[in-house]
Amino acid sequence: MTETPMAPQHLPAARPAGCPFDPPAGLAELRGRSALTRTRFPDGHHGWLATGYSVVRAVLADPRFSHRNDRRHWPLADIGQGLPPIPGDMLHIDRPEHTRYRRLLASRFTMRRMRRFTGVITEIVAARLDAMQRQGGPVELLEVFARPIPMLSVCELLGVPPEDRDRFTPHVRPDRDGAEQLPTTFVDMGFTAMQDYFRTLAATRRTTPADDLLSDLATSGDFPDDELAGLAAIMLLAGVESTTSMLSLGAFALLTHPDQLAALRASPELADRAVEELMRYLSVVHTGARAALVDVELAGQVVKAGETVAISLQSANRDPARFDTPDELDIRRVPGGHLGFGSGIHPCLGKELARIEMRVAFPALFARFPTLRLVDPESVEMRDPSDNVYGVQKLHVTW
Repeated sequence: MTETPMAPQHLPAARPAGCPFDPPAGLAELRGRSALTRTRFPDGHHGWLATGYSVVRAVLADPRFSHRNDRRHWPLADIGQGLPPIPGDMLHIDRPEHTRYRRLLASRFTMRRMRRFTGVITEIVAARLDAMQRQGGPVELLEVFARPIPMLSVCELLGVPPEDRDRFTPHVRPDRDGAEQLPTTFVDMGFTAMQDYFRTLAATRRTTPADDLLSDLATSGDFPDDELAGLAAIMLLAGVESTTSMLSLGAFALLTHPDQLAALRASPELADRAVEELMRYLSVVHTGARAALVDVELAGQVVKAGETVAISLQSANRDPARFDTPDELDIRRVPGGHLGFGSGIHPCLGKELARIEMRVAFPALFARFPTLRLVDPESVEMRDPSDNVYGVQKLHVTW
């Protein structure tokens, strides 16, 4: 156990030139020296960076580490510690409050229940492909395909009436000013507007329920109005942004790995494996953070109470100690163990919904447009490294 840690390093952020899918090279270098490294955060906090798979997984599963914004420092931007969680923010709370949410929501997000939603998602995907075909190439894939599919899917799940769904588009992906990845997103005007909307809709569903998740939650008696409004708004934000990036960045990755795309086209039954491999390989939600509530011995070091550990999911998902040839995209890889959906105490609640969206969307896209190609592969602009969700800004394709 080391009481005097090494000099702090800065968190590597720059991705390799010409290789938009690989994590920053500095992460592998740090991981090769130590799975847990002393790190200087952008706000000056001296904390830690976990890069090894086993250490990252251990932090995610350990209740001695807090996920609250007002206890942890943010590793990607100079914002220090954030605000306390608002009602319904199950993403940034600890036990026992988080346990209550999980207990009440887990049965509503089971694999079996989400699979019954496959038909709805298939219709949404087909409608977007029809729209692409009517428009004709070239098209910007995020706008016509990657963003509408998760947005419409989550709206359908929650029971947002069709005539109201367009109003959410500006809020699920704000302007590229870096603000959307910060914890304070949950108190900005866009989020407040969504809360107000869902508070009104939930009140209607309490008296006139429909066959949707919001009606189920509103009539259960388990959630007061403010909590339900915040929960629904967070489900929409969390369910759209990451899946949008996975659909667009995943398409980009497949189009630039023609052998993998050919395998998927030849064997659509590989879609399940392809989704898991893309989640591992791309790790769009790439960096998180946890704050130690007490002194914790971890990887031969002592993390002091109050210190923040940045967790690099992208590094853990490329750890050669866990995955063979981790830097290769191989959709035939036997899936298992990746941390693309998180792990431990805070795994992604909507992971089965996201899986179904991708399992349906990728094969359908490439089957409908067998000659789909990038307009200019060299000019694809990537999102800023400080964005917590990695991906492309725009992806122009044609056929």
